[in-house]
Amino acid sequence: QLQLVESGGGLVQPGGSLRLSCVASGGTLDYYAIGWFRQAPGKDREGVSCISRGGTTTNYADSVKGRFTISRDNAKHTVYLQMNNLKPEDTAVYYCAAKLSTMCVMTPVYNDWGQGTQVTVSS
Repeated sequence: QLQLVESGGGLVQPGGSLRLSCVASGGTLDYYAIGWFRQAPGKDREGVSCISRGGTTTNYADSVKGRFTISRDNAKHTVYLQMNNLKPEDTAVYYCAAKLSTMCVMTPVYNDWGQGTQVTVSS
């Protein structure tokens, strides 16, 4: 079982940027597809972005396309989510999740989850 720890969340003004990190331990990140999800109060958890095991395939929710970028550095056991031009509607707890698979999916059918990091976009 992979252990995941997210960091990088915080309070940012609209239009600002944050970079989330997801550090993995307890296994070899190379074997896992990774997804980023978010959950706002009173809403279902939704897929934000995901990246395949080899990093060659990425997917994004329509709401974040052109603003968010997912990447991975397997040597550092880390997956990143660069978030630019943040909007108040991006406010949520962000989670990373791992799936022992080559391809990633945008539905929360992942086996291992982090504890989440809060992102608040407000002026």
